[in-house]
Amino acid sequence: MKLNHINLPVTDVAASCAFFEQYFDFECTSKKGDNQIAILQGTDGFTLVLMANSFNRAGNSVFPDAFHIGFFVDSREKVTAIHNRLSQGGFEVGQAPASMRGGYGFYFNAPGNILTEVACNNI
Repeated sequence: MKLNHINLPVTDVAASCAFFEQYFDFECTSKKGDNQIAILQGTDGFTLVLMANSFNRAGNSVFPDAFHIGFFVDSREKVTAIHNRLSQGGFEVGQAPASMRGGYGFYFNAPGNILTEVACNNI
């Protein structure tokens, strides 16, 4: 079985779409409505759907405290390069990458307040 996609509700679909394209090499393959839905494809075929918070019928627009998404890369150098690109792009990335849970990585808040992890095996 393979996880096919994830749908993330965000406050600004266009800004989140641009972020994932610029920093994580996703390609936007479809947009629907005016800043309502964007469908992005990752280089590995994973589909990321960004949907406006207005689709949350119950009004819930906050992720649970422990919720996060994670990107796994193949080297410490790649982790550090992503950290540096985000920092140079004006994103608050907090602490520098470090050893964690047998790997090497860091956490930061992506647009839409999405806790995001970037890590690799501790090579």
